[in-house]
Amino acid sequence: MANTVADVMTAHPATVEADQPVAVAAALMRDNDTGAVIVNDNGRISGIVTDRDITVRLVADEKSPDTPVRDVCTPAVEAVGPDTTIDQAVRLMRSHAVRRLPVVEDGRAVGIVSLGDLAMESEPNSALADISAAEGNT
Repeated sequence: MANTVADVMTAHPATVEADQPVAVAAALMRDNDTGAVIVNDNGRISGIVTDRDITVRLVADEKSPDTPVRDVCTPAVEAVGPDTTIDQAVRLMRSHAVRRLPVVEDGRAVGIVSLGDLAMESEPNSALADISAAEGNT
């Protein structure tokens, strides 16, 4: 059974630089079949952009797809290290009401762990685990 975030995370997460257009982040989401992309500033994590961020902060406000990612992302994101226990990650997600946590070493994203990843590990027979395990869901 997995004990740490490193055991269940998705390694090598999709990343985008903060000054790149939101269209680049959206294409990464499409190409990587994911709902979130790590935002970097000069290679170091500075936030996260989700499909919901794009919908609420770009589309709903009628902004251009050329808008820089930094203008629609969630900055100051909660992050964990690879050695963080699964229980600690769950508590952090719960206390900050987030569904994903970047996994960071030396300021650089090395992975991402989602609520679904944790559910599949801790409660493999739950509805959330079943949905998360279905092909095309990340």
